[in-house]
Order: sequence, then structure tokens, then C-alpha cells
Amino acid sequence: MKSVLIKNANIVNEGKIFKGDVLIKDGLIFEISETISVKSADTKVIDADGSYLLPGMIDDQVHFREPGLTHKANIETESKAAVAGGITSFIEMPNTVPQATTIELLEEKFDIASKTSWANYSFMFGGTNDNLDEILKVDSQKVAGLKLFLGSSTGNMLVDNPKTLENIFSKTNLLISAHCEDETTIKKNLEKCKAEYGEDIPIELHPKIRSEEACYLSSSSAIKLAEKTGARLHVFHLSTEKETHLFSNRIPLSEKKITSEVCIHHLWFTDADYKTKGTKIKWNPAVKTEKDRDGLLKALLDDRIDVIATDHAPHTLEEKNNKYLNAPSGGPLVQHALVALLEMHHRGKISLEKIVEKTSHNPAILFQIKERGYIREGYKADLVLVDLNSPWTVKKENLLYKCGWSPFEGTIFKSRVTHTLVNGILVYENSKFPNKSNPERLTFNR
Repeated sequence: MKSVLIKNANIVNEGKIFKGDVLIKDGLIFEISETISVKSADTKVIDADGSYLLPGMIDDQVHFREPGLTHKANIETESKAAVAGGITSFIEMPNTVPQATTIELLEEKFDIASKTSWANYSFMFGGTNDNLDEILKVDSQKVAGLKLFLGSSTGNMLVDNPKTLENIFSKTNLLISAHCEDETTIKKNLEKCKAEYGEDIPIELHPKIRSEEACYLSSSSAIKLAEKTGARLHVFHLSTEKETHLFSNRIPLSEKKITSEVCIHHLWFTDADYKTKGTKIKWNPAVKTEKDRDGLLKALLDDRIDVIATDHAPHTLEEKNNKYLNAPSGGPLVQHALVALLEMHHRGKISLEKIVEKTSHNPAILFQIKERGYIREGYKADLVLVDLNSPWTVKKENLLYKCGWSPFEGTIFKSRVTHTLVNGILVYENSKFPNKSNPERLTFNR
């Protein structure tokens, strides 16, 4: 493997920004120093010229739709979009077709990724009301964790039996990640809207149907169960300010048993955007109020919320353009997550150091990922260069998602990802893919 030398970078790592060079050998960060000279003729030199060097993002929640839903997306197309957006590792969810609820089906997804992915990969195992025996077979050193849908999902993946839930929480040693929305509350709200509007429910009512109450009831219940059983719980995609007060910032992340995540869309959009974006910003949990958005950011900055993810979940435009009741929830985000955060940095909302902490360092700590998430000698060379002053507009022509659309279309971002390295290989450079990636299956220090 060819050596790579990155020179004249502003390195953002572990709460500091400093000028320096980084030498990469055999896929690893070999040396970090103020200045490093070229050691051999076959070393590729990248002059950062003052751009910012970040550890690659680790996205702990994506839906890449393979197998079974590949008309929307697949592991190859979406991981390629991810590396173009500065994401070098991802954890994918189990609600594919078939669902990854047996060891055999889970390993089939790992096999697909080993042949087609552009980024490092792991997958969540799916919990149901009746697969505890399979859950107990999962190797926690080789699999990211267990995903439980405590709000509606496809097929039989809604886990709503209290006895089953307590059994799972009590018996598994896996990290449990949960989608928390109370199904009873949602159904009740939906029936009220149907009684008033019939089949023509306005999209603006989505956050009223999938309400603050539905989120809080489910999140608080899951936390109580985790406290009762001692389970390791990670609550996905918080969407309300109220929920943020369920989480603590009083102990280091490495010691937390109960952690939380926020997604890009809940930090960016508000319910005012439904008027112009419509079902393109229909997610579960719903995008809610400006107060909720600001409260989520506050909790992120004071460390009640631990990580930032995308919940990348593409659907075709034909599917999204249906009326409210038939339009699926979810949207594509991996290509634009980092530049959206950098835009928030330009607006004075978040520091570069905090972005790196929440997108790289903390996912590595939270999931106990081996040798990734930092710019450290001896760690895997998953690295991203960003130019903070190179404006561009999101257009259909520069989208890499298989679904061919983005909720950010028309947005002008001041920053762009210029280079992405995965395990020391330069896979993305100035809108091109000069080398095929050599991604690895994530492993975990557990």
C-alpha cells in the first residue's frame, strides 16, 4: 500500500486545532508532526494548504436498503455518497427485506458490504417479540449492537410486549439502540386527524401525530427499564427538547450506561419548513418546533446528547410525493451531513472541535470501536480534508444518492469535502473517486 503524506493541514483532534503534517503507511497513521519530509519516491503528497483535517465521521445510524429495497438505495451507492460527504464508517439498521433478525441473515449483509462498500461497516441485529434466542447468539465484538423499534416499523419489528422487552434488556450484553415513540399515542393522534381530515391530512400535522408526548413516553419508559435491568441503552434520534432532560452530562461518556443521539435533520429543519419541503422532510420521529431544535443543540453542546448521526433513509421521489398517509418517512443525508454541520459552525452555533467530538470521537467511545475515530499514531487512517471557504450549491447533478433527490437541494454550503481517505486509501478527491476503497468490518473492544 502506497504511503500518503498530508502536509500543511489544520488538524482538528481531541479538542485542539493545530498545524501539522500526517504520514500514513500501510493504512495506519504512522506519524503526526509539525513538519514531515517525504521519505520515499512512491509517497503520495497531498498539500492541504491550510484546509482542515478531521477524523472521518462514524455514522451510527443509516438505512442503506440492501437487501430487498434496492430500488431506493444499496450499500454501494449510499456508502459512496457517504465517503464523498466525509463519512468513513457506518452502522446500518436491520429493517431490510428480509430483516436481519437471524445470525444467518445478518452475515449475508456483512458479505454484501465486504464486496461493495466504500466505507467501513457494521450492522445492527434486529430484535423482535420472538427472537431472543437469536439475540443471545450475537458476538458483541463483531456486531455493533441490537436495534429495537419501540415505535412502528416494517413487518414484525415493533417490539411492544412489555415482558419480552424486559427479557431482552435483562439477558443481552449487547448495546441496545432504540427508536422511541409510543405507538398507542401515535394511533390515537392519527385517528383524531383522520376524523377531521379523512385521507387529506396536511403534512404540517406530522409532528402533532408523532408528538412530543409520544416521544417522551417511550424514551422515559425505555430509560426506566434500562435502569431497572442494568442494560446498556442508546436512544436514537431525539427530536424534542423535553427528552433531553432525561439524559445526564455528569459523568464521562465511557462510563455512561444510558446515552443519546441527535440527527442532522432535527438540528437543521423545523415545523415551519413543512410548507416548502412537504413530505421530503417527513421523518420518524418528526421534525418539530424551533424550540425543540434549539433545545437539542443546547443539549448537544452541554453533553447530555452524545453523538450526531444521519438516520439516512432514502425513498424514491415517486414514493415521497404521495399524500401524507402514503408517503414513507425518511430521507437521504449522508452526502451532506458534515457540510451542514460546518454551515452551523459558520453561523456560530458549534465549534469544529465539538463537531469532531460528536461525529468521530464519541461514536468510537460509545460503541467501543477499535482504533478509529481519532487522528492518533497507530490508528486506522480514516481521514477527511475540508475546505471551509469553497461555496457550492446542492443540485441534482451533484447528488450521489440512488434515489436522486435531497432535502438540501438549492442550499448553498460554504464548505466542501475535498479528500476522503479510508484505511489510508484516497478514495475521494475533488468530486472524483481515484481509487477503489478497501473498507473493513468494524470490530469492537468489548
